[in-house]
Amino acid sequence: MTQKKILVVGGGIGGLATALATALACGARGMGVQLIEKKPVFSEVGAGIQLSPNVVRLLEGWGLGPGLDALACFPPLLQVRSAESASLLGQLALGARAVQRYGARYATIARADLHQLLLTAVEAQGTTQLMLNNAMLHVSQDSNAVQINSTDGHQRRSNVLIGGDGLWSSVRDFVRSDAQPTFTGHLAYRAMVPQAGLPQALRSDVVTAWLGPRFHAVQYPVHGGQWLNVVVIVEGPAPDDDRAHWDHEATALDLSAHLKQAATPLQDLVAAIKSWRLWPLNGLPPVRGPQELAFGRIALMGDAAHPMLPYLAQGAGMAIEDAASLAESLSTPGLGDVAALEHYAQTRWRRNARVQARAQRNGEIFHASGVQRWGRDVAMRVLGQRLLDVPWLYAGG
Repeated sequence: MTQKKILVVGGGIGGLATALATALACGARGMGVQLIEKKPVFSEVGAGIQLSPNVVRLLEGWGLGPGLDALACFPPLLQVRSAESASLLGQLALGARAVQRYGARYATIARADLHQLLLTAVEAQGTTQLMLNNAMLHVSQDSNAVQINSTDGHQRRSNVLIGGDGLWSSVRDFVRSDAQPTFTGHLAYRAMVPQAGLPQALRSDVVTAWLGPRFHAVQYPVHGGQWLNVVVIVEGPAPDDDRAHWDHEATALDLSAHLKQAATPLQDLVAAIKSWRLWPLNGLPPVRGPQELAFGRIALMGDAAHPMLPYLAQGAGMAIEDAASLAESLSTPGLGDVAALEHYAQTRWRRNARVQARAQRNGEIFHASGVQRWGRDVAMRVLGQRLLDVPWLYAGG
C-alpha cells in the first residue's frame, strides 16, 4: 500500500463522524479514508438526540456550526418533573449559561438531521470513498495491514480498521467473543410529532424529563422547533422476535398501559401521538480497559465499543468524541498505526466507562419508587441545578 489507508465500517453517526474527523485531520498527509455501509442507502433510524456542549464544541470545530443553526434547537432550560403529580422537581439553565460555562451551546436535533449534516460534510470534503450496499464478511490482520472480505466480492487491505457499526457490531465479533449484548429489561417508545398539531398546552421549547415509578419520559423540540421529540422508557419483557431487530411498531394504547400512574399532562401528550416506534434496550457492561477498544490494527468506537443507555443522553456524543480522538491519534506525527490506536484506547476508555456507569445509575434513579423515589425528589428540589449539571462531562474529556 503506497498510500496510507483508513477503513471505517458503518455509515451511521459514529462512522460518518470518524470519516469526517479523520479526513480533516489526516487528508493533508496523504491518507485515504474508505467507508463501507451494508445498507443500500445512507439513513438513520430513531428520533431525537441531545447534544451537550462537549459535543457541540467538536461539531462546530469541524465547521458544522451553520448547519446546526439551521437544523437544531437550542433549548433555554432543562426541567425535571414528577411524572405522577407534574410538579417541578428541579431545573438547569442551558442557553447562554451553557456557552458561558462550557464554551458551547446545548442542542437538540433529529437523528436524521444530524446524520445528513455529517454525510453532507463528508461528501463535501471529497477525500472519503463511500461504498454502500456492502457488508463485511470477514476481517483478519497481520503485522502490516488489515484485510476484509465483503459482499461486493472484493478484498480490501488498509493500515487500520475502525469498527463504527453499532451495538450489533460485526467488527467486534471478530475481535471480542466475550461481548454479546443483553436485554436490560427496559423498552423505549419513541415518537416525533409536529408541534402545530398539538394543543398549545402540550407544545414546548425546553427539555423536560418526567420521572415516575418504573418509567420515565423525556421531551424536547427538534427540526428548528417545529417538531417535538418524545421518548418514554418503561420496564417490561422484550418483544418475541430477534432481539437484534430493534425497531418495532407500537401504539399509544400499548404505551398507556404502562402509564396508569402518570399525571394528566403526560397522559395527554402520549394520547395525542398516534404513531410510536418501540426499541428494546440492549447493552454491555462498562468497558474495563483499553484492550476492549483497540486490537492491533483494529479499533472499535461508539456503540460497537461501549453502547450507551440513553439515561445520560450521550450515545451519539461519545461516538463523536471517539471520532475526534481517533483522528487526533492517527494524525499525531511519530505514532505508528498500532501505537495510534493504542493511544486512542488509552485516551478514551476511562471516560467512556464513566459515562456508561453514570447512565446505568441514572436509569435506576429515574425509575425509583418508594423511599428511594422520595429521597430523589427531595434532593432534586433542594439541589436541582447542582444535581443536573455535569461539569466533568460537559467540559469535555
